[in-house]
Amino acid sequence: MNFSNRPVWLLPAIAAAVSLVAVFAILAARDMGGSQAGAARSGPVRVSGEADIGGPFTLVNHHGETVTEADFRGRPMLIYFGFTYCPDICPMSLQVMGAALDQLPDDMAERVQPVLISVDPERDTPEQLARYVDSEAFPDNLVGLTGTPAQVRNAADAYRVYYARIESEGMSDYLMDHSSVIYLMDGEGKFVEVFPHGTAPDALADRLQHFLEETAARS
Repeated sequence: MNFSNRPVWLLPAIAAAVSLVAVFAILAARDMGGSQAGAARSGPVRVSGEADIGGPFTLVNHHGETVTEADFRGRPMLIYFGFTYCPDICPMSLQVMGAALDQLPDDMAERVQPVLISVDPERDTPEQLARYVDSEAFPDNLVGLTGTPAQVRNAADAYRVYYARIESEGMSDYLMDHSSVIYLMDGEGKFVEVFPHGTAPDALADRLQHFLEETAARS
């Protein structure tokens, strides 16, 4: 699909549509013995069974350190794939993530690791990510991850994330079209839930609290 001639104002709508496609793809990936995926909705998409989402990755954090998925073991993660030059969809999603975590008791919020994985490794250097994740509007302790194009592609493929570079006449620079969903992964790096674009902070906070309470009860 070629979006190079589409006006910039259409990009949020395109990203939202891609997000719904991503949600359907994630639901279709579930190993549920042939059961059918339900309809997408603006709240969390709950799953049962094993979903083939996530997996090993090697990336570079905003401090310039090489990290893998093993470095995050022991803490649930909220993961968002985006880029720092994104005009609206990405900062909006990160603000939702931050607002949801702010609604949790401090001891609960501190257990969750928010993560931004860049789909624009050409411009999103560790230095650029460090400036970006420091925004007070974003979650506390937000970690930014980037890497080589191949490393980023491998991570995106593991999470079934779509992204593509968009060139447009009259623009001095390019943008990235990408799916816009927030992933909840457990402390072992296993997929728990996906929250499509448009999920309200209180809905995300409510699901996080229940998940953390359930996790604590099992430990």
